[in-house]
Amino acid sequence: MELYLDSADLAEIEEAFQLGFLTGLTTTPTFMHRHGVTDVDGLILRLAGMVPILQVEALGQSADAIVAEAHRLTALGLDPAATVFKIPVSLHGVKACKRLADEGLQVNIHLVYTLQQAYMAMAAGAAYVCPLVGRLQDQGHDALGLVEDCIVAVDRYRYPTKVMFSSVRSVEHVRNALHLGVHTITVPYRILTQLTENHFTTLGTNQFFEHTRLVTTTVGEAMRSVNPVVPAEMPLQETIVKMTEFGFGCVTVVNGDGTVRGVFTDGDLRRLLEHEGRNILQHTMADLAYQPPIMVEKGEPLSAAADLFKTHKVDTLLVTEHGAPVGMLDIQNL
Repeated sequence: MELYLDSADLAEIEEAFQLGFLTGLTTTPTFMHRHGVTDVDGLILRLAGMVPILQVEALGQSADAIVAEAHRLTALGLDPAATVFKIPVSLHGVKACKRLADEGLQVNIHLVYTLQQAYMAMAAGAAYVCPLVGRLQDQGHDALGLVEDCIVAVDRYRYPTKVMFSSVRSVEHVRNALHLGVHTITVPYRILTQLTENHFTTLGTNQFFEHTRLVTTTVGEAMRSVNPVVPAEMPLQETIVKMTEFGFGCVTVVNGDGTVRGVFTDGDLRRLLEHEGRNILQHTMADLAYQPPIMVEKGEPLSAAADLFKTHKVDTLLVTEHGAPVGMLDIQNL
């Protein structure tokens, strides 16, 4: 199924065609008006240089006027092999389509709302016939049934016409087009960017990144550069200030020889307050009792730290290097 972008936004077009596999671009006078375009011919030539195939409007009140407009656009420098002229369906339109097709030019008969209109386009030699699915559904019509009927007619009578699914409002419309066997679809950039999205894909991808990081990143690479260490003789009141300065919910308490005495956490502080009240401010860190800290070596992979977090149900690990404290690893660092 050919995939066209439906837009006149230069930024969208440049971004979308970096994908490298879009068939071409469809645009309309409505899009150009919406984006404040004043030099229509200039924009058309610019777009023609940006995309593989450009589908552009050839308007006129008569077949002669439509054909003249297609010739005028070609004379600007458009490559006939890379240009499709979009013509609203009408008797004048299909008459012009036949003349242009006989000249070897490609035509898209669009604004199609009925099978009869599509048939006239096919009989006139249109390269594309374009039902407007979203607009039809807005009016309560069976748009998908019309698209299917067009495909059946093309196949049954072997018309050299591609059915283009247009007026796309959702990613579900793209699924509908694929299910029906449409030859071509043109989608807005907003829909194009959603076609690869899926919540479960996002979850799985994030999990792959997470697990890759766990086995390829060391604890030292993941931890913050701050080493929240306080000496055992430091008063508790000053330690509380230090905890705030360090930005951790804990500090490592070390003896005079640099060995680890223990880890003091904000949870320990709350429990002391509940038990002793303001009297705790009279303590130094040496006065307190400590549980053996949960430690991990700086050079270990993050997966080792993840196992410790899970096993011991803690939020912070003491990071050591050859036994000496060098920092903390918070569970958020994972």
